[in-house]
Amino acid sequence: MTEQKTEYGYGKAVRCEEGEFAGWYHWNHDPFETGSGPFYMRREDDGTYLSAFRAAEKHMNGGGSIHGGCLMTFADFALFAIATDEMGEQMGVTMNLSSDFLGGAKVGALMEARGEVTRGGGKTIFIRGMITADGKPALSFTGIIRKFSKR
Repeated sequence: MTEQKTEYGYGKAVRCEEGEFAGWYHWNHDPFETGSGPFYMRREDDGTYLSAFRAAEKHMNGGGSIHGGCLMTFADFALFAIATDEMGEQMGVTMNLSSDFLGGAKVGALMEARGEVTRGGGKTIFIRGMITADGKPALSFTGIIRKFSKR
């Protein structure tokens, strides 16, 4: 996969230049997230952020459905994508991530996350969102990010 480094909201992101997610961005500085996904994001025409990935065999549990831990990891990624504009150039940590499992997904499903910042403006950002599998609800989530400055 050809990639091009660029600044994209919070932190440095990489633009994918080929494949299904050509034109999308991902953060490649997080070894866990990269190994778990990779997960991708892009800004939509309305200014919101959409996150996505294609469910693969490595994302499945022993029962053949997407693993709940994978959905939670994707939700954590989506928190920061959704909060990109609130984050600016600051760093942040997830203080809270809560979720409700609503449905499963099989290999090949297009997983998407959308959401909104419900409160921001200070050091604490509140987010809510929904992950879908081929358009059907899979996980609803809420989260809190705490911003901090680099030392």
